[in-house]
Amino acid sequence: MAPSSLNKKKGGKTKTRSLPPPPKKKQKKEFIPEPESESEEEDSMIEEESESEEEDSIIEEEEVETDGESFSDMSSDVDDDDDPFHKDILREEHEQDKEKDDPETKSGKLEVKKEKTEVEGGLETKTDIKKETNFEEEKLKPDLTNLQKRIKEIARFLSKFKDLRQEEGQSWKKSKGLSTEGPSRKDLVAQLQLDLCAYYGYNEFLMGVLVEMFPVTELLELIEAYEKPRPICIRTNTLKARRRDLADVLLNRGVNLDPLSKWSKVGLVVYDSQVPIGATPEYMAGYYMLQSASSFLPCMALAPQENEKVVDMAAAPGGKTTYLAALMKNSGIVYANEMKESRLKSLTANLQRMGVTNTIVSNYDGKGLPRVLGMNTVDRVLLDAPCSGTGVISKDESVKASKSLEDIQNCVFLQKQLILAAIDMVDANSETGGFIVYSTCSIMVPENEAIIDYALKKRDVQLVPCGLDFGRPGFTRFREHRFHHSLDKTRRFYPHVHNMDGFFVAKLKKMSNMKQPPRSSEPSETVEQAEPVDSSNDEKIQPEVKSQQFKDFSGSKKGKDTMQVNSGSTKTSKPKERRPKRKYPSREELSQAREEKRKALRKKTSKPIGNVNE
Repeated sequence: MAPSSLNKKKGGKTKTRSLPPPPKKKQKKEFIPEPESESEEEDSMIEEESESEEEDSIIEEEEVETDGESFSDMSSDVDDDDDPFHKDILREEHEQDKEKDDPETKSGKLEVKKEKTEVEGGLETKTDIKKETNFEEEKLKPDLTNLQKRIKEIARFLSKFKDLRQEEGQSWKKSKGLSTEGPSRKDLVAQLQLDLCAYYGYNEFLMGVLVEMFPVTELLELIEAYEKPRPICIRTNTLKARRRDLADVLLNRGVNLDPLSKWSKVGLVVYDSQVPIGATPEYMAGYYMLQSASSFLPCMALAPQENEKVVDMAAAPGGKTTYLAALMKNSGIVYANEMKESRLKSLTANLQRMGVTNTIVSNYDGKGLPRVLGMNTVDRVLLDAPCSGTGVISKDESVKASKSLEDIQNCVFLQKQLILAAIDMVDANSETGGFIVYSTCSIMVPENEAIIDYALKKRDVQLVPCGLDFGRPGFTRFREHRFHHSLDKTRRFYPHVHNMDGFFVAKLKKMSNMKQPPRSSEPSETVEQAEPVDSSNDEKIQPEVKSQQFKDFSGSKKGKDTMQVNSGSTKTSKPKERRPKRKYPSREELSQAREEKRKALRKKTSKPIGNVNE
């Protein structure tokens, strides 16, 4: 009976509460407006709470309508005070109200807002700075089209300077604001040098040297040639193949090539290839070597013979060494020296691949090779000296801006030591040899003609023809420098003339094994004098000598080889009659006179011992 009665009570209870009463939370959360004596903060808090309660009621009513169920059915079983969800909602609202009223939370929010504004402002300032720097960089960038036009205009003006200066002097004066009739050559050259540095990326030192070496039109041709790559060349290894057979095989593989030129019997020029030219089976088998055309020249100039001793002082990576071995047909001995140990791997690999068997690889400093191999022991020496690389700018563009005067001086100092070491190793009495070939991949005069002129002064060597039918002769004079007249036998090669890297080749013949060259038999310009004597004897002899010298320089008639001094200039005059030379006393006569004087002095100063006691 008990459970039925309970069910009836529950059922009756649900019938009486069929309509939804107003929510109790509204009644609890409603606040009566307080008098005006309370603070303004409490009023604002009440308004915010009322607004939040109205929003919550609207959301609850919408949820009731969408579900299609009455709120009375959901809340009939449990009272509002016992509903856990209702209590959670009240707690959350109470915590939110506390957070709003808490001053610490408000200050934290303000700090976060300040940080956001500062970050946004910093980003804006950074973007503004970047825009300004980019704008300044754009301003500093030269206008290449205007530079190119000005370079061509200055080059045209300098090529016909005498004629155009008078005709266009007035127009240049108006356009450039010059006070003279026309621009001077010095101003034009300076402007051209600056424009070329800005347009092509050279430093002032290197461009200044090129401007001094070449005329304007040829200078532009040289610089343009440096901007283009040189053609790819390969050298046939005559130890394993012939050039005709190798060309046929490579043509069948899709390589477009032609013979190099008339001056080479082993070279081929590759225009394009469908296969990598450095990875063909023929390359791996050692039938050919990738080598620039300018590297052929020193080996051809040296022209080694069979059964000779030849030294390659700077051998890596082995292109010239393998060519020398091929010219010698694997006979004799080739000493391949390389100072840098890291480059020995490529040298030995190429020697093995090309089938060279007469070569000994060494790792010494070239300056000390005469102590290792011996003085005057080999027949020929090839010195491809380390240099500044100003002839291979098309391969290494960093040379444009990296080379300075100090770099050139360091190279020159090393090259002078190496060429003297090369000359000392060669035997002048060799039946077939006695030759030294000096080469560089540089076009600088201090590294080429100046080095050969230095060797001619320090050793008994002479320049001989290189055996090359082409190439420009070397400089015998350059600005204030004057070199030996035989330097026209050296050869220079340029990319804009010969379509190869800039190169220099010189061939020397050792005349004797003497270190110092014999002095030329020329009449002496000084008067012979006796050896110095004691000061006591000088009083008798020196006045005569001084008076004779004074007469020679002050008299009107001079000897054949005496110098005449007039206002700082030296001139030679040939007299009608030649005066006889003064005969000076011999060494024996001087020694006798000296002894007699000493004896006389001893007699005067010496006294007997007994007279002293008295």
